[in-house]
Amino acid sequence: MGVDQADEFYVVERAYSTDDSNLSVGLANISAKVPDVEANKDKVLRVAKIFKERGVNVAIFPEFCLSGYFWEEEDDCREYMDSAVTEEHTDWIDGELSALLDDNFKAIVLNNLRRGSEAGKYVNSSFVVDGDSEYLADENTYDKVFVPGIEKTFTESGRDDRLFIDSESMGARIGFTTCYDYLFNDLLREYTLNDEVEAIIQIASWRAAATRDYPGMNIRTDAYYGELWDKVMAANSATNQVWTFACNAVGTHDVSGATFWGGSGVWAPSGLELVQASHVNEELLIVQNLDIKGARADEHEEFNYAIDFKEIYRPLEDSRGFSRQVG
Repeated sequence: MGVDQADEFYVVERAYSTDDSNLSVGLANISAKVPDVEANKDKVLRVAKIFKERGVNVAIFPEFCLSGYFWEEEDDCREYMDSAVTEEHTDWIDGELSALLDDNFKAIVLNNLRRGSEAGKYVNSSFVVDGDSEYLADENTYDKVFVPGIEKTFTESGRDDRLFIDSESMGARIGFTTCYDYLFNDLLREYTLNDEVEAIIQIASWRAAATRDYPGMNIRTDAYYGELWDKVMAANSATNQVWTFACNAVGTHDVSGATFWGGSGVWAPSGLELVQASHVNEELLIVQNLDIKGARADEHEEFNYAIDFKEIYRPLEDSRGFSRQVG
């Protein structure tokens, strides 16, 4: 299996094993147009059809895959986003998109804005369309907790303590993070120590450009944010011994000109990168026949960090946190 093309997209396909009873996952390393929610819906639908044709069980799309990302002209941006919120497009989700689901193509993971509880605010929500559950119900959505930069103008924090779902379609316990959330280790620690998740779906519109300059050491980068993405996906997968399925937007924002890093990929519980998409171009990644539980058990045979941690730290009463044991 290698690289070929379907529709307008390059497709990178790899096989983890020959056991076709295991999970096959598709990651859409794609861009979203603004302001054009209909074009984005069309792209999501075309990509989902490609994934289905190639035997994918679960398809994952990036943050803001329907609406696209915010821009500085607040009135214009808000007028468009009001028309792009998920509640305005449930007929399409329940109709054309859900019609693709069957016993093999089991679930589509999307992210988009919903109307928030605060006046003038949205909520950034990830949800699983599987044909069975009510995908916008509180118990089936993950609302982004940590809100950076321009997003503070438009969105409120999810402050959501319901951090995981037992996913029948993925055959595993799954935690969700959205973009900036993945940098907060306490959140990931809660997943692994309290919720015992086996994989994290990280959905993002993670930017590329930021400068870090250490002239005395002759070290400089203008793509610091992007390089950070590559490092933390590997490090957090390894230190928490979980799979990371990271799906990031790629390309240039139509209004602001901001660039998104792409680099969607799959990281094993060892922290090793199994496959990663382009940082520049749209690509569809497919990994066939993943053994989620088996690979995690293999890591635990050598070291189980959760067990070793709990020998030294104790859970705080009525809390999801831990404290160092004394005496």
